[in-house]
Amino acid sequence: MLTKSRLSLLRALQQKKYRNEHGLFVAEGDKLVPEILASSFAVETIYATEEWIKQNIKIVKKAAETIIITKDELERISSLVTPQHVLAVVSKPVYSFDETELLSTYSILLDGIRDPGNLGTIIRIADWFGIRDIICSPDCAEAWNPKVVQASMGSLLRVRLHEMDPVQFFFNLQKAANKENVNFPVVYGTFLEGENIYTTGFNSAGVIVIGNEANGISPETEKHISKKITIPLVPLYNGEKGRPESLNAAIATAIVCAEIRRN
Repeated sequence: MLTKSRLSLLRALQQKKYRNEHGLFVAEGDKLVPEILASSFAVETIYATEEWIKQNIKIVKKAAETIIITKDELERISSLVTPQHVLAVVSKPVYSFDETELLSTYSILLDGIRDPGNLGTIIRIADWFGIRDIICSPDCAEAWNPKVVQASMGSLLRVRLHEMDPVQFFFNLQKAANKENVNFPVVYGTFLEGENIYTTGFNSAGVIVIGNEANGISPETEKHISKKITIPLVPLYNGEKGRPESLNAAIATAIVCAEIRRN
C-alpha cells in the first residue's frame, strides 16, 4: 500500500539533500530495475504492479520489501514522462578510493558537467570503453539524480563515481605516483585549440578531462593538464559558414575514448 509516509519519502528522494540524508536513490524501468536486482546494490523497496511482480517473482526476492501498487499510483510517484511498471528505492553504494589504482589505467575527470543527461551518457560511454572510475568536481550534476540514473541505463552499476575537487585529486594522484615510484599519468584535456586527436600518440594510461558544457575546463584544472587535445572541425566542401562552436560534452568524451582505445 502506498501510504502517506512512503509517498512523502519518495517525493523527498527527488532532491539531493534527502538522497544524501537517507543514503537512498530512486531507479525506474522494466529493464533498469532487474539489472539493479541482479547486481550487488542493496534494494530497499520495490514498488510495482502485480503483473510485473508475478513476471519477476524470482528476482524480486532480493529486495528487502515489495509493495504492490496500481498503475495510477505508479504515475503519482514516477518522475518519468511515461512510467513503466516498477520503481525501486536503492541504497547508494559507498566506494573506497585509492588513486594508486589509476596509475596504470584510464580514468575520466569531469570538471563542472552540470547537465544530468550528459553525465548519465558519459557514464554509459565510460562503461562501454572499459573505464571504471569517473571523478566528478563538486559542481557536477549529482550521480544519483533520477535523470542521471535513467540516462546511464544501468552503467552506474559498473562505473564508480567519486566526488572530489580536481586540484585535490591531482595532488593525491601525484602522491600516489611518488609512493609507487612511477611517472605521473598524462592528463589529456579537451580544448578548442590543442593537438589534433587523430595524430596524438596516447599513452597506455592517463586521465581524460572533460570541461563544463558552456565554459570548458576551469583555469584551476587547466594548470594540471599535460597535453591539450582537440577534435578538429572538418571544413565543408563549399566553405559554408555558421558552423557549431563546440561539441556536446558527452559526444566529445565518446570520440576521445574511442581514439584512445584505437591507439
